[in-house]
Amino acid sequence: MRASAVDSAGAFRAFDGLRALVMIDSGFFERETFMRRIVLAFAAFALAQFASGPVAAQTYPSKPVRLIVPWAAGGTTDILGRILGQKMAEKWGQPVLVENRGGAAGNIGTEAVVRAPADGYTLLLGTMSTHAMNQFLYTGMSFDPVKDIAPISLVANVATVLVVHPSLPVNNVNELVALARSKPGKLNFASGGVASFNQLCAELLKMTAKIDIVHIPYKGGGPAVADLVAGKVDMLFTGAPVTISHIKAGRLKLLAVTDSRRSAALPDTPTVGESLPGFEFNNWYGIMAPAATPRPVVDFLNAEVLRILALADVKEKFAGLGADPTPGTPERFGAAMAADAEKWGKVIKQAGVRAD
Repeated sequence: MRASAVDSAGAFRAFDGLRALVMIDSGFFERETFMRRIVLAFAAFALAQFASGPVAAQTYPSKPVRLIVPWAAGGTTDILGRILGQKMAEKWGQPVLVENRGGAAGNIGTEAVVRAPADGYTLLLGTMSTHAMNQFLYTGMSFDPVKDIAPISLVANVATVLVVHPSLPVNNVNELVALARSKPGKLNFASGGVASFNQLCAELLKMTAKIDIVHIPYKGGGPAVADLVAGKVDMLFTGAPVTISHIKAGRLKLLAVTDSRRSAALPDTPTVGESLPGFEFNNWYGIMAPAATPRPVVDFLNAEVLRILALADVKEKFAGLGADPTPGTPERFGAAMAADAEKWGKVIKQAGVRAD
């Protein structure tokens, strides 16, 4: 309130000065209507200054907020979005409507947010793939997923794991690489489809380890996991939540996580990078808004995300998903997004992967 009041006071002081100047030459400005127009113009200016400051954030949100999840219901992104949305609504006293806008690997939902009014009432739960990969996989995209978005806060890293069928005679990444080098072109890996993050993780493994393994694309992650459990394919990079039950039951063998550090959800599992320095895939999720969203609203939302991620029940739910909370500033999030986009642009170009 104080900062906005100062801005408004400054506007009114400017008006008073101009009014005094105008009154010096009353012969030139004789008509009262002219002065009335000046008064109205400066009053409108002062009101605009007042509304654009922190007071705008203090009145936000005054109506329902949409949180767009650019994937189908039931997946990790959707679950995280609903946890956040519920906690926001409880505090704000306004509904937070989680809207699934799937299609085109997240591009449809992302574009809906990019094109929405930049007033804080349309938010996005974006992912590594939608903001660091898609722009290099799809031609003719009508928006830039880095420049056309306002980062608010990272939310979580969800552990991506490298799993193999138990019949494969390997127990760690070094043994897998040695086996692949001894049998070039004989081992294969499953994915949820061409240009999926599953494939890109495996392509990075191929480059880093200098091995030749064959891509077997499926129409979705579910069928890929099912065929790996059935022994029809050798290995798969995928999210921890969809494989934990199979790992515990002995139907899949867990070799590593892909993050830059060990996952709090799987602390005894090594990273791929411990065996292959330079390999890293942090599967992050974050809250975003249209690029021109006012900074006071961005700061308010950032503080809310940090508040929610500190709640004990939220930490417990995240742990059950293999998700590590990653709160931080908008600047940190923006820098991470830009760095990952640069990294994965190079990987995708080198691998020659296209989605269309």
